[in-house]
Amino acid sequence: MEDKLIELIEHSIKENWDRKAFTDFNGESLQYKDVARKIAKMHLLFEAAGICPGDKIALCGRNSGNWCVAFLATLTYGAVIVPILHEFKPDNVHHIVNHSESKLLFVGDQVWENLNENRMPDLQGIICVKDFTLVNSRSERLTFARKNLNALFGKKFPMMFLREHVHYHPEASPEQLAVINYTSGTTGFSKGVMLPYRSLVSNVAFCRRTIGLSPGDNVVSMLPLGHVFGLVYDFLYGVCSGAHLYFLTRMPSPKVIMTTVAEIHPRVMSCVPLVIEKVFKKEVLPKIDNKLGKLLLRIPIISEKIKENARTESLRLFGGNIKEVIIGGAPFNAEVEAFVRSINFPYSIAYGMTECGPIICHSPWHETAYMSCGKAADGMELKVLSPDPVHTPGELVCRGRNTMLGYYKNPEATAQIFDEKGWLHTGDMAVIDPEGNVYIKGRCKNMLLSASGQNIYPEEIESRLNNLPYVNESLVIMSNGKLVALVYPDLNEGLKDGLDDRDLLRQIDISRQELNKELPPYSQIVKVVLQNEEFEKTAKKSIKRYLYQNMSF
Repeated sequence: MEDKLIELIEHSIKENWDRKAFTDFNGESLQYKDVARKIAKMHLLFEAAGICPGDKIALCGRNSGNWCVAFLATLTYGAVIVPILHEFKPDNVHHIVNHSESKLLFVGDQVWENLNENRMPDLQGIICVKDFTLVNSRSERLTFARKNLNALFGKKFPMMFLREHVHYHPEASPEQLAVINYTSGTTGFSKGVMLPYRSLVSNVAFCRRTIGLSPGDNVVSMLPLGHVFGLVYDFLYGVCSGAHLYFLTRMPSPKVIMTTVAEIHPRVMSCVPLVIEKVFKKEVLPKIDNKLGKLLLRIPIISEKIKENARTESLRLFGGNIKEVIIGGAPFNAEVEAFVRSINFPYSIAYGMTECGPIICHSPWHETAYMSCGKAADGMELKVLSPDPVHTPGELVCRGRNTMLGYYKNPEATAQIFDEKGWLHTGDMAVIDPEGNVYIKGRCKNMLLSASGQNIYPEEIESRLNNLPYVNESLVIMSNGKLVALVYPDLNEGLKDGLDDRDLLRQIDISRQELNKELPPYSQIVKVVLQNEEFEKTAKKSIKRYLYQNMSF
């Protein structure tokens, strides 16, 4: 059964019939039997409307229980689901719906306000995720089916809908297309990644073996389910484990997260590094990061006591029941990781990409090496294209069960990412130690070349910059042959210390000069330029570098 995703879903629904499945925080809860009933109704709607297995159905909205129902109903019907990030601009949503040839669109009410149905002429209908009302129809069959859905359901299940009625046809082949996931990307272009069932079930099986959720465990889902990291690690893995998923109804700021987890007591949580960094910097470190704390940390006996208190406080902040926090989607700040590691906080680093659905590397938290993203996942083969892969970075390539079929209707892009031996080129520079731990150095396309021919990985410098006082986030670019740091300052900290913009720049520049003493000459920063607004980011919270690369100072 572990090789068949739809069988895993069906089995979990039946086994966890009376358990809670999805809860919109401070909103509606659905038990697994409620989910099954809603799926059965959706299947009747699809059938009556003339939707066939293999047809594409798009889904765009914020995380919610009904979002998950729409996804599961599509998958278990045999149709292809096209999840779209709700943060995409309307033009991009229109393009994806049209490019994917979707027949139906499930849409969140906030997203729907900004869309134009006339820009998606081939859709048969648009259904609101919030309550599954039909907000637009071009099909008499669809209109009739939605209007008479309760009657159709009552006719098929005249007595009562029972777990014995749950029976989904499993995928015909591991290579069968399940999901087309359009990348958010930092280059401004969306490509449709075709993920087969083999990729999804391999990822879910890996999570089951390495993380170990139990039925009824609580999971806080804060990553967008329209992105494959949250889709697999939170949603599909959670459902197949019989877990109870909570969806945040607001932006996942540190304050919102801390309030939520204190009430939910999650067992597992997946997030991007920025969230963890902010929580530790604002909630944990200030309580020990003072002159006395730094002095005590040098005394081994007292140091261990401070670390123990910090660990206790950290676990409390994350709900007191946390088994593991899985961090992925972007590089983790080295200094924050060193602290988190020193207090024995249960974190692990997952590395992957949409094209691998997403897992390439991940090790359990107690096996995670410092600054590495773990070892190759089960069923994945890795190598670094370098004459000395242990010491000299080269491009990381992979192949195995997790990889995609290719890009939808884009054979040229598919041919560029896969070589003739089936290796998928990740575009990331890495080294691999003798134990198999992978260390990502940065994106190939982000790598800068110094005047003396030295390779510079801006992400490594940014990790150091982001730890400086009054720095919120940074971006290192090459301008006129020199390294310049664009910095979005921590304005609240500046105001707290009575600094205006000029004082803030002066303080950050003093820190820059101190940092340069620790950097090799070819990677030293010549100038800091303050930014008035946060950097524009993808849904994974990666900065869209291409928007800033050609700035000149």
